[in-house]
Amino acid sequence: MQPLLSMRGISKAFPGVQAVTEVDFDLHAGEIHAVVGENGAGKSTLIRILTGVERPDAGEMTFAGEHYEVHSPQQAQRQGISTVYQEVNLCPNLSVAENILIGRAPRRFGRIDWRAMNAKAAAILADLDIDVDVTRTLGSYSVAIQQMAAIARSLEIASAKILILDEPTSSLDTHETDQLFAVMRKLRA
Repeated sequence: MQPLLSMRGISKAFPGVQAVTEVDFDLHAGEIHAVVGENGAGKSTLIRILTGVERPDAGEMTFAGEHYEVHSPQQAQRQGISTVYQEVNLCPNLSVAENILIGRAPRRFGRIDWRAMNAKAAAILADLDIDVDVTRTLGSYSVAIQQMAAIARSLEIASAKILILDEPTSSLDTHETDQLFAVMRKLRA
């Protein structure tokens, strides 16, 4: 079975440091992987290469069987690779629905259709088994719910085939971690 993503011989150096050396990695559809290592091991560099923030010095990647060379995070998103970073980069003063659908809100007669937007955001979260009031501000919710909103946004924007979570449990308690893992299992399925 052909991997969805394949990285072969990926290397990247910065002045004075070799960040990653000849990394090989395969990801098949429906798999969940954890990349583990101490600080400075190159985990973030590998994510930045995969998402087009950095260019590898050596190696090659394939995505869905095709040569994959990415030059920007926007291009990676268009391909179906989306990242949710450790620091949630949404707007805490806006509603959950606004954060999920910002820039893509349903319109009616040239204006935002708030009812449709709230319904769509609630449906997206319901698909992840998350039941919250999407009209409340995002900042009024826990970090876990904010991460779920960021995941929902990533899935909505990119129709993600690959979802990268950068240190997703670092700010979560045990219950919130269990909730995140349940969402990850649901997405894998």
